[in-house]
Amino acid sequence: MEYLFSSMLFLVQPLNLIIILTAAIAGMILGAIPGLSGGLGITLMLPLTFVMEPKISIALLTAVWIGGVTGSFIAAVLIGIPGSGSSIPTTFDGYPMTKKGRAVKALGIGIVASFMGTFFSTVVAICLSTIIADLALKMGPWEYFSLCFCAITLVVSLAKGNMFRGLASAFIGILLASVGTSPIDGTFRFTFGSSNLIGGLSLVGVMMGLFAVQQVVLAHGQGQKEMPPVDMSGLHGIGVGIKDITAHIATIIRSFFIGLWIGFLPGMGSSLAAMVSYGQAKNASKNPEEFGTGCEDGVWASEVANNAGIGGAIIPLISLGIPGDGTAALLLAALTIQGLSPGPLLLTSNPDIAYIVFAATLLSAVLCLLVQFGTIRIFPLILKLPYHYLFSVILALCFIGAYTDSNNIFNIYVMLAMALLGILSVWGGLPNAPMLLGFILGPMVEQNFRKAVTYSETGGYMEFFTRPVSGAILLLALVSLLWPFVSKKIKKAKQK
Repeated sequence: MEYLFSSMLFLVQPLNLIIILTAAIAGMILGAIPGLSGGLGITLMLPLTFVMEPKISIALLTAVWIGGVTGSFIAAVLIGIPGSGSSIPTTFDGYPMTKKGRAVKALGIGIVASFMGTFFSTVVAICLSTIIADLALKMGPWEYFSLCFCAITLVVSLAKGNMFRGLASAFIGILLASVGTSPIDGTFRFTFGSSNLIGGLSLVGVMMGLFAVQQVVLAHGQGQKEMPPVDMSGLHGIGVGIKDITAHIATIIRSFFIGLWIGFLPGMGSSLAAMVSYGQAKNASKNPEEFGTGCEDGVWASEVANNAGIGGAIIPLISLGIPGDGTAALLLAALTIQGLSPGPLLLTSNPDIAYIVFAATLLSAVLCLLVQFGTIRIFPLILKLPYHYLFSVILALCFIGAYTDSNNIFNIYVMLAMALLGILSVWGGLPNAPMLLGFILGPMVEQNFRKAVTYSETGGYMEFFTRPVSGAILLLALVSLLWPFVSKKIKKAKQK
């Protein structure tokens, strides 16, 4: 608690507080605009943090993340188009409430639910991260390899449409991570005689290309235009009170734990948490037929769960160095760029950085709550921002960021190549999340695999399976890969 208190004192200093507030507002704006996200905000802000001290840079990026997640429900409620995938279930009941003249009520529920999910899940993360980190210090390279491998397979198993496409995307990410110098024996790989590739592909260039430039090009090519007009009549008050919370307390508690647990599992993400929570709320309701027609329980379930996933994702990020979702993976990359090593040693070697993440999350949740209640009638104006202005600014920031990362124009070529790869991946149905996770975790998978084989008494691979923890994690990975096929057969058997 000492580190948390000192981190909070650091963040509430006037200049730092202004930076956090500005970052949270920027994240909310990006999260509210369909097609953009807080993850894109982290990608764009990352080059700006190169000249900052690590603590304020990590706090800034964390604030963008929190703002992006909490702001994504705005478009879902007002125009029926989710700002991000995590708010898809919010559209099912949030938009019908708006069409019935209850926009303020829906917005008020979204604001309070987002705060509760983020704040209290972070409190849980603070309590559990140290315990999990202590356990992780007892793990060897066998367990770390199995953990990274399991994280990738969990993302792959949830790939939309075809699991094999998710697997292909993950392997592409691992292949990209192998470019450069081998971490064990120093051998050059896939450099093709170019000195620019000896150090590997730039993480900033890869992220900018895969997430920022790719999104802009696809949105422009698909004719993304201004959002439809929003009826601003009837927007008054804050729409929610204590009675609303107590009336839906069962849904709130159930959704909180669903979001926390799914967020903790590597690769699952807030989108899955929101969908599962919404389904559970509907199943547990005495009036399930009301869901989809403007039911308040539906908005509570979706928004509490997808924000509770933040605290769940922070736990493996800080204690194990494994990102819980795609946006957490971007934050993991930011920590790496700052020269830090996320994982169990972070809480002992750099506790000030670890607790900055916790403190920034708590502070950002409070700031977002205050800002959103104070500007509840300004939300519709956010959705009127012209896309062509946004696209120009984003592309300019991408080129500047890619160049300043290494002061080398070659990094811009890497960014453009990754953007092309991202566009081709979308056309081919390959999800980007496994690719990013494969790129970030690829070096960890390789290093721990080769260390484990070297340390093995027999020089073989059996210890991956005979060591209890490693074997259990690999079994979980196998189940996650096979379950989609097994579940299909079970459904067919039930239908027969």
